[in-house]
Amino acid sequence: MKNKRVIILGGSSGLGWATAKAAAAEGAGVVIVSGNASRIETALKALPANSSGHAVDLSKEENIKAFFEKIGPFDHLVYTAGENLNLQNIADTDVQKARDFFTLRFWGALAAVKYGAPLIRPGGSIGLTSGIASQRPGAGWSLASSICGAMEGFTRAMAIELAPIRVNAVMPGVVESNLWDGIPEDDRKKFYQSVAASLPVKRVGQPEDIGQTFVFLMKQSFATGQTFIIDGGTVLV
Repeated sequence: MKNKRVIILGGSSGLGWATAKAAAAEGAGVVIVSGNASRIETALKALPANSSGHAVDLSKEENIKAFFEKIGPFDHLVYTAGENLNLQNIADTDVQKARDFFTLRFWGALAAVKYGAPLIRPGGSIGLTSGIASQRPGAGWSLASSICGAMEGFTRAMAIELAPIRVNAVMPGVVESNLWDGIPEDDRKKFYQSVAASLPVKRVGQPEDIGQTFVFLMKQSFATGQTFIIDGGTVLV
């Protein structure tokens, strides 16, 4: 990873921030992007001097296009951006709001690939984010499950269309991150404890577990079109 340049959209918190730290620790120059300028400023204080950050509203295609027009060549693209989960049964789902839920998580990723792929140097890769909701959904998970399934199909399609750029997706299980901040703190702790007790590894995931996987995929030059399940054994139980 030394002297490699890594662009992480969603890189100021959660899974993206963990990926930024992991890539920087292996010598990469990291560029973190998110819509929160203050979080970017805080994150950069903990990254090496060769890191940089950009505040970009990733819900708008024109903003993503403008960012890539000025960023220059790079080696690896990672997309982890997403708002907090909003779980609702289908009977309670507002269809327009459901469409909006795809904006950042799916359409933002598609736009990032569209405008970022032409800048990726030979040997480079794209890492996208799915989730085990596509395989193990529960009541209220219709939107999250749909987005995860769409991302997996998109990953496989891009692995063919953009070859030899490698395109893979990471499929996390329950990870202790800001993704779940919409749940009250006490309920969130009980949720983590319940999930941990049910898993073979007896813990929920940490963002670092996912960051390590994204960096592995940057270095693993013989994997493309795959989704890598990092879930503590959730799909087994």
